[in-house]
Amino acid sequence: MTTLLALYRRPDGGPDAQATFEARYAAEHLPLVAGTPGLRETRVYRVVEALGEETDRFLATTMRFDDREAMDAGLRSDAMRAAGRSLREIGPGLATLFVLEDVPEMTAAASPGVDTV
Repeated sequence: MTTLLALYRRPDGGPDAQATFEARYAAEHLPLVAGTPGLRETRVYRVVEALGEETDRFLATTMRFDDREAMDAGLRSDAMRAAGRSLREIGPGLATLFVLEDVPEMTAAASPGVDTV
């Protein structure tokens, strides 16, 4: 599996700005993401703390694809281009995107008995 991870910084403007971002993210951005071809699963997480340190991150989203090829095709799609435009409008500069590849042998070593296929 290949995962696109989006980490979001807390927007300037305090709790009202954060609430506005979250409402627009849910109502405008995520429905566009949902139309991405090849997208298997999307999960949104609230960052509740960074262990041992301060963080300005407040939201994380994972978007899972079968492989890099499927993710790249999804990123080129009209749906994901529209999602990108939406995100630039509702939260310019807030997102950092990472591409993650599963490492089954390390997962197996860390989690005996867990199916890694």
